[in-house]
Amino acid sequence: MDFTLSTYYPIFLYLLVIIAFAVSVLLITHWVGPKRRTPVKQMPYESGMDPIGDARQRFDVKFYLIAILFLVFDVELLFLYPWAASYPWSGTTEEPASFLPVEFHTLVFWEVLVFLLTVVVAYVYAWRRGVFRWR
Repeated sequence: MDFTLSTYYPIFLYLLVIIAFAVSVLLITHWVGPKRRTPVKQMPYESGMDPIGDARQRFDVKFYLIAILFLVFDVELLFLYPWAASYPWSGTTEEPASFLPVEFHTLVFWEVLVFLLTVVVAYVYAWRRGVFRWR
């Protein structure tokens, strides 16, 4: 195969068009946009709260617990989605390709159920401890 520079001209042209578009949009919004500077517009934006007082406020522990629980369930979905997407269907005329040998399907299924049971136990524990109750 003979790859010359002429085969890459459409890619370079496309890249130039993208860069020109981005620069032109930035310049146009800078020229056309309103220029009124008010004290409210100059205030830093902090998660919808006015930045009044000391920046080192104490947060309730519940914020951290909710964040950790979110991460636990997010990681759970991160592990479950590939397993569910690659799990072979049943009841079809042809069996789809699977990454695992057939002998491991039941073992992996029970391992995923044990994993889900562990996460459910953690959820019930957090629920019973009152993590989800706000004051």
